[in-house]
Amino acid sequence: MKSHEHAAVGAVVGAIGVAALRRFSRPVRTVLWAYGLLLSVFIDLDHFLIARAKAGDWSHLRAAVADPVWAFTDQESVFGELTLAFERLLSHTLLGGLLTLGLYLLSPAVAAYTGLVLYFHVLADIAREAELA
Repeated sequence: MKSHEHAAVGAVVGAIGVAALRRFSRPVRTVLWAYGLLLSVFIDLDHFLIARAKAGDWSHLRAAVADPVWAFTDQESVFGELTLAFERLLSHTLLGGLLTLGLYLLSPAVAAYTGLVLYFHVLADIAREAELA
C-alpha cells in the first residue's frame, strides 16, 4: 500500500485503539494516536534495508532522499524492478513482534496498541498483494 493509504488505516485503527485505552489521559491518548499513525507509515522504511540487501547498495534510499516528493508520489517506481513482497511482510512481522515485545516490558497497554496498529498494517499489505484492496 502507499503511504497515504497506510496513514488512513493507521488513523482509523489508532483511533479505535486509543478509545479502548480509557485509563490514559486525553493528551496521552492523543500522543498515542499520533504514534500509531506515524508507526503505520514509517514501518515501511524497512523496505530500504531490504532493497540494500538485494541490490547491494543504497541507491534506492539515496534517490528517495534526493527527491522525497517523487518518493511519496510515485512509490511504485522507488524500488524499480526489485521485488520485495515476501521480504517486507517478513520484515514487518519480525520488527513488529520485537517492538511489541520490547514495549510490553514498559507498558503492556502500549505494546498491545502497537501490535494492533502493526497487525492492520500487515493485513492491509496482504490485502493489497492479494488484490483485495
